[in-house]
Amino acid sequence: MVFYRTVYEQLEAWKVSPYRKPLVVRGARQTGKTTLITEFGKTFDTFISLNLELSADRKMFEENLPVEQLLQRICLEKKIVHTGKTLLFLDEIQQSPAAVAILRYFYEKLPNLFIISAGSLLEVLMDSKSISFPVGRVEYLYLFPLSFREYLLALGDTESERLLSQIPYPQWAHDHLTAMFRSYMATGGMPEVVARYVATKDLSLCAPVYASLLTAFQDDVAKYAKGNSELNIIRRVIEVAPSEVGNRIIFNKFGHTEYKSREIGNSLRILERAMLLYLRYPVTGVKLPLQQDFNRSPRLQFLDTGMLCYSIGAQAALISDEKIDTVFDGMIAEHVVGQELMTTNTIQITKPLFWVRDNPQANAELDFIRINGTAIMPIEVKAGKTGTLKSMHTFIERSGFDKAIRFHDGGISLDTLKTAREGKEFKLLNLPLFVAQDVDAYWNHYFKG
Repeated sequence: MVFYRTVYEQLEAWKVSPYRKPLVVRGARQTGKTTLITEFGKTFDTFISLNLELSADRKMFEENLPVEQLLQRICLEKKIVHTGKTLLFLDEIQQSPAAVAILRYFYEKLPNLFIISAGSLLEVLMDSKSISFPVGRVEYLYLFPLSFREYLLALGDTESERLLSQIPYPQWAHDHLTAMFRSYMATGGMPEVVARYVATKDLSLCAPVYASLLTAFQDDVAKYAKGNSELNIIRRVIEVAPSEVGNRIIFNKFGHTEYKSREIGNSLRILERAMLLYLRYPVTGVKLPLQQDFNRSPRLQFLDTGMLCYSIGAQAALISDEKIDTVFDGMIAEHVVGQELMTTNTIQITKPLFWVRDNPQANAELDFIRINGTAIMPIEVKAGKTGTLKSMHTFIERSGFDKAIRFHDGGISLDTLKTAREGKEFKLLNLPLFVAQDVDAYWNHYFKG
């Protein structure tokens, strides 16, 4: 099943750009990279697709041919006569260091050839085999699980997507969009899961898909483990990581395991390079540029909220009447906001920042800090009354800022508040969780309009 992905527009822009370079599409396994590029290939006169997991396809790059002859060799092998605009797609490029190295020569010698490569575990491979993509000779595009907007389109609910795209959305559509967002949070954005849900409309029938994906992730990452000991640690970390989402994590004995900091840290970094999870380190400053403090405990961001909910048994709560921002003490709401924020940048990985007070003894902690142009946006994901935002009040007092955002299970409102200790006045924009991907547009609409 082919779903519309918003990065398709970036592919079209890349196609017509006079500054086009070979494109490397990165993303975790099963996020839809191959399907996306194959569909895009239909817009070319000639589409040549190679899977470098296959030895026959991989071997052609190991013959040390000049790129002009290599292209002829590929066409001969695939029985293709290329004419007009030609796209060469190198799938699973992580399996061929020779193919990675030759990308620069395609760029230099065959500038009229369109080149896209894709693969999973690229960063893991680059570390293990000491290879790298040619600096300045390629450009990157990142593909994440489906966003809420893409999920609506996958379901064929184009009217909801149209309403969601309005800034601000119509208030009369709030309950419907909230219900659809609950469905999205429970299901997630992994294409295979969404395809099963679209076909059956029964989330329980998606359970085998979640289970097979988790097993596939373990098997894939295991290929790059250095020995059985590291393999066992990585598998254990994958199992326990979902239960640690929402916490400030400590590497030593992570997830009640017996493993030490060095072992856990190495495994978490491997999983991060595989884009299965992300380590979000805090910032303590209140002025640009913001610097992450890698000496402090990070938070975990998992690959996909649906996978997370399946792993910790939160799906039933999401399809109940419980308020979204209170499910599992608000952890799921915070996570999905982080996931939606990540999808706003597809040319580099921008892990959502969070803020902690620079005094290690203080417990003030702000869920997200986001940069909008030259502005710093303090963001909380909270249920309850606005007066309980103690960390937000602390940040406002220390920073001197007078604008902030709260995501909650409610509608849009703009409140004028005063901090509890110093009485500093600030404006708080309350937004529903389902507009998290459009937070920049809402900030500009209400604070710059």
